[in-house]
Amino acid sequence: MKIKHIIGISIFLGFLIYDLVSAQNFNDALRLSTPGLGSSARALSLGNSYSALSNDYSGAFFNPAGLGLVSKQQVYGGLNYTSINNNTSFFNNKSDATNSSTDFSQFGMVFPVATYKGSLVFSIGYGRIKDFSKSLKFEAINPNNSSMIQDLTSTNDDIAYLLGVSYPVNDAGGNYLFDDTIIRGGLKQSGNIIQSGNINAFAFSGAIEIAKDVYLGASLDILNGTYKNNREYTEEDVNNLYPGLTDPGDSSTADFQSFYLNDILSWDLSGWDFKTGVLYKLNPLINIGATIKFPSHYTIKESYFVSGESTFGSGQVFTLNPPIDNKTEYDISTPYEFTTGAALNLPFAVFTGQVQLIDYRSMEFTDGLDEGAREQNNRDINNLFRGVVNYNLGFEYRFPFMDLALRGGFIYMKSPFKDDPPEFDKKYFTAGLGIAPNSNFAVNLAYAHGWWENFGDNYGVNESRTFQDIKRDNFILNFVYQY
Repeated sequence: MKIKHIIGISIFLGFLIYDLVSAQNFNDALRLSTPGLGSSARALSLGNSYSALSNDYSGAFFNPAGLGLVSKQQVYGGLNYTSINNNTSFFNNKSDATNSSTDFSQFGMVFPVATYKGSLVFSIGYGRIKDFSKSLKFEAINPNNSSMIQDLTSTNDDIAYLLGVSYPVNDAGGNYLFDDTIIRGGLKQSGNIIQSGNINAFAFSGAIEIAKDVYLGASLDILNGTYKNNREYTEEDVNNLYPGLTDPGDSSTADFQSFYLNDILSWDLSGWDFKTGVLYKLNPLINIGATIKFPSHYTIKESYFVSGESTFGSGQVFTLNPPIDNKTEYDISTPYEFTTGAALNLPFAVFTGQVQLIDYRSMEFTDGLDEGAREQNNRDINNLFRGVVNYNLGFEYRFPFMDLALRGGFIYMKSPFKDDPPEFDKKYFTAGLGIAPNSNFAVNLAYAHGWWENFGDNYGVNESRTFQDIKRDNFILNFVYQY
């Protein structure tokens, strides 16, 4: 193992590396705050424009007041399939990456209570509200004077030193000053990132008709989930630019070949949130709905693991031994979400639309970490983000004299970052079918196709940037039995 001749460096090694490579930031809050597509086939096929309907178990996750429209007991279940494709441009070189997941996404029961007047309905169940599946691949020669090695060295990070690609610079008295490296860019950079995980909600909901055709509902959600980001990153001297010693004090560092890092970020999530809603049947044709989702409060138990390796033409191989393995815990709260919508119910058709307001500047690191880090993260959130208005549209056509409904919709989710162009907004076209062979049983199928652009930096700012064209496809199958 390589050891710097400086007192105290090794003591803080793990903390320095963890802080420089894996510091918690605004992206963690955004990951938890961006709404998911949910797990309701009927709602998704209607573009998730469901705040003025919600007349089934899924109302617990959209507008719990809609549960008041349910007159029969329901048992609800469902499956979800997600596929995501990421076409990446990296220094004009194209790469494709895909990832997918299949899971049991929803189960719940609805219990109307017999009343003398009006309605009183309760529900309990589970729903998958967010999926973190994503992937990214890239590979190209970075022609600039830039590399991960240089970025780590510039902050005197010991990863580069321990892997033999940087060296300490001392003054005339032998006192440590800083780290330096002979690497000056021109390396082939490649990477593979796989993200996975989800958030689940166990919902306890109820609705009551407080006046004629006016329904009030509420839902308490107990949240849990996981998130994992597994990144492999490599830099290679494919053009033999560095045949000399990367550490002048170590003859085994001649002829640099490659530098490799594998860092794995894992979350174990728990939390809760609360939503309330109202639904008003203005007349037999028109429903109006509105909801307030209060901030979700998450506790994140985080594990961060880093292993690394460098190889040289001399045959020398350096590894991080032992690998870095850090754990921490902190809390994040998400913004309020305000939603209002309307639905037009015709004899054979339904038209529905809604708007949703989210102010991402109100995301907050609330506990854990040190106070300085929390406050810096919250300042970054306030400076980088904005409030947005999302909108959803949907229609349903019920074929006369047939037990078949055809559905379609559109979802527009504006990018939360200030000054982002429309290309970074998430757009989805949705479609679906509903089949009810009898009054007790129904099957709903939904499909959603989404597209948007994104970019990411491997390190620094615009030094090693991937430009991403993302496509996402979702299929949901729900079964409903009512009696």
